[in-house]
Amino acid sequence: MQLRKGNLIKKIGLLVSISLLSLVFFAELALSAETGPMPKRSFKNNGAEIYNILPDPADCLSEVFKKGMYYGRLRLNSFYYDNYDSSVHDPTGFAVGGSLIYKTAPLYGLSGTAGFYAAHNLGMLEKEDALFGKTGKDTFSRYDRLKDGDWNMTVLAQAYAQYSILKTDIKVGRQIYESFLTASNDTKFIPVTFEGYTIYSEYIPATTVSLAWLTAMKLRDHTSFHDVITYDDRQNDLYTYHGQNYFLDSYDSMDDGSAHKGLSYTRLKTAGEDVENDLVIAGVGNKSIKNLQVDVWYTGVPDLFYSLMAEPNYDIALPDGWVLTPGFRYMQQFDNGAGEIGGAALNGRLAGRSGHYNGYRDADSVDASLYAARLVLKKGAGNIMAGYSKISDDSDLITPWRGFPTGGYTRTMGESNWQADCKTWMIQAFYDFEKAGLVKGFRASIDFVTTDEDDKKELLNGDSLGTDRYVVHSDLWYRFPSFPDLEAKLRLKFLDADRRTYASKAGENPSYSDIRFELNYLF
Repeated sequence: MQLRKGNLIKKIGLLVSISLLSLVFFAELALSAETGPMPKRSFKNNGAEIYNILPDPADCLSEVFKKGMYYGRLRLNSFYYDNYDSSVHDPTGFAVGGSLIYKTAPLYGLSGTAGFYAAHNLGMLEKEDALFGKTGKDTFSRYDRLKDGDWNMTVLAQAYAQYSILKTDIKVGRQIYESFLTASNDTKFIPVTFEGYTIYSEYIPATTVSLAWLTAMKLRDHTSFHDVITYDDRQNDLYTYHGQNYFLDSYDSMDDGSAHKGLSYTRLKTAGEDVENDLVIAGVGNKSIKNLQVDVWYTGVPDLFYSLMAEPNYDIALPDGWVLTPGFRYMQQFDNGAGEIGGAALNGRLAGRSGHYNGYRDADSVDASLYAARLVLKKGAGNIMAGYSKISDDSDLITPWRGFPTGGYTRTMGESNWQADCKTWMIQAFYDFEKAGLVKGFRASIDFVTTDEDDKKELLNGDSLGTDRYVVHSDLWYRFPSFPDLEAKLRLKFLDADRRTYASKAGENPSYSDIRFELNYLF
């Protein structure tokens, strides 16, 4: 009964969302086709925010708030997940929410920003359904729901002071920080944000410099900040459902799908390591050479591990306005004690082991490499990309901060493909119909991805390990010309995967369909 109820709720949510989209669409057709003014704020295709209009500088203290500006957002998200194995339950329905961000006017370069976010799941679900949410779990906090029975999320996710001078911004406090391996990943309701200190500078000609010392973070489905790496495996808060115990501590710590569960509170304490860690990041981008973009990033958790990444992209002009851009990405992950504590596998099942085990060459080391290459062919409103990535047969990459190491090359919606000995190919096409003068406000992308996993590693029987799979994914955006602050987005994903072979889930079919719909109104 519970499974049927969950599926019914999801279908109702999807139908309601489509109905709302239809109403807005026909209302749009009935109004003038003239394009409205530029929105104060807009978003990239990946959810990263862009401020088109900022407060004018203040001349005195009384103007700091008088000239300040707010940026509002209302959102509706609906999720429909259909796993081909009927035993898999994903009851996450649909939800509404929004955010209100306020920026003071800068006075002598000093300013402040505060961002308040809220989400409310409208699935009318049972309390236990919070245990099984997958695609839409970021519409509520598992910890808050199971601990206090609260479906709502409200959080002050941004609160920082900023000083700007010489094309350089210095921020202190809670903030969004975009880098190679960190991202707001704002595709649901509440973005990933960090506490700490950051510097971003364009003072050096043709060069960007980004530095960060981050002391805590908040994932999208959390309402409190926590350590940047520690998975909390303590068993303080117990929740029992159908005779099975669930320990809630992990839901209020680093429990991202790419978290390294071997770097747990218990194991770090036993090893004499700190459970309150920092994330240190440094990045440089340079365009001094014509048509060449070079990026270099360092990302590390002191005393545990760090990584270096280098990426060149070069534009080659072709006849008839076409441009071909080959790109290459190399990332090396270095062990600095993490492997001996948590093991080479993200699911933590290699902790305490050494040598060759279940396909991993060195079970107690997190040394690993990523090789990725792509070709992008673009002209005008469209582009086509072919990409490839390979992870060395050593360790999984530790990247739980929602920036994806294969992003822009082979990563597609809901997929992680940075496990050891994982190889992925992608073909992707994007077209901006408005830029082409065909349909105002409409753009679309589609990609096909195939991933080859190491079958031996599936024997670890962990959630983070997948099987070989094929994915077709498409994103559709429509910004209403008469309401440039209103945008609808539809995401479609169809995954066909090999059946699982390890003992506890032998024969299970992990194939599924994933449909997501979102309405965004900016004000």
